[in-house]
Amino acid sequence: MNATTSTTRATEIVLPGVVDPDGLHVRVRELPAPGAGQVLLRMEATGVSFAEQQMRLGKYYDQPPFPFVPGYDLVGTAVAVGTGVDPLLEGRRFAAVTKVGAWASHLVVEAADLVAVPDGVDSDAAETVLVNGVTAWQMMYRTAKVERGGTIVVLGANGGVGSTLVQLAKHAGIRVIGTASARHHDAVRALGAIDVVDYRDPDLYARLRELAPEGVDAVFDHVGGAGLRESWKLLRRGGALVNYGTAATKDEPGSGMLPVLKLFGRLMVWNALPNGRRAGFYNFWAGKRFRTATFRARLSEDLTQVLRLVGTGALRPQIAARVPLTEAAAALRLAESRTVLGKVVIVPQA
Repeated sequence: MNATTSTTRATEIVLPGVVDPDGLHVRVRELPAPGAGQVLLRMEATGVSFAEQQMRLGKYYDQPPFPFVPGYDLVGTAVAVGTGVDPLLEGRRFAAVTKVGAWASHLVVEAADLVAVPDGVDSDAAETVLVNGVTAWQMMYRTAKVERGGTIVVLGANGGVGSTLVQLAKHAGIRVIGTASARHHDAVRALGAIDVVDYRDPDLYARLRELAPEGVDAVFDHVGGAGLRESWKLLRRGGALVNYGTAATKDEPGSGMLPVLKLFGRLMVWNALPNGRRAGFYNFWAGKRFRTATFRARLSEDLTQVLRLVGTGALRPQIAARVPLTEAAAALRLAESRTVLGKVVIVPQA
């Protein structure tokens, strides 16, 4: 098979260190041609997740040393392929999870990491449910395993993952109690939540217990911190606490690892208690290093299911805003403002 040998001029957003969003740099460089087993993608949509917000503070586990190009995932069109890659991939759209590097007009990725995007799904819609959608799907169906007729609590039901969880649960016949700021209550109800509580309410957990006095089947908690114990107390026997973040400690000084290690220890202790409840930390990258083929197959299978629901209209991607690549600083500020519903999407230049 033929492979391109030319270089491509790429615009990239660089995170130089622990800086405010305005400290991001824009650079243009020559990108080498894709190597064996690789594909050159032209970015159609990427976005801001909680991971980039933590990386900006140097607090994301296993992030690369500064400086680097952030960008956890993207949807792009294949414009060139390396040796050993089917040339028929050129011109087709794919989704990929990169962890870093996606805030760029072009980037090279492994062909094995690509998942095809259906023709009927827009690129920005697919981007919105990429990591967020797979995370929500796997937590719902592979981790919590809540059955039809059950009840769940979704903290941050207005966020990228939270809004997807609400919709997946509604589609599966599961009652949702969500938390969000008052301005988003109507929107969260429209997505499928039966009850919504203001996360700023000082009696938040008492309100949640009133809404489900016999306990809930699962709590999806991205906050961590002191409130995690209250989330655990909401569970009925057989219920599952699924933690997938430490937003409560995001702005605390010091290493980002200490809060995570404390959280792991607490979850392990709770999970060992003989009370019929489960607790665990969801890790998107579980199995990637030692079971790469299995990880890729699971990601492809789950993302395909999520994109299918987008295509049928059962899952409506929540796009908070579309921001041009060179204005990534504004996109990051908006995402960090905690005022948006859904995901801030970064798109190519107009």
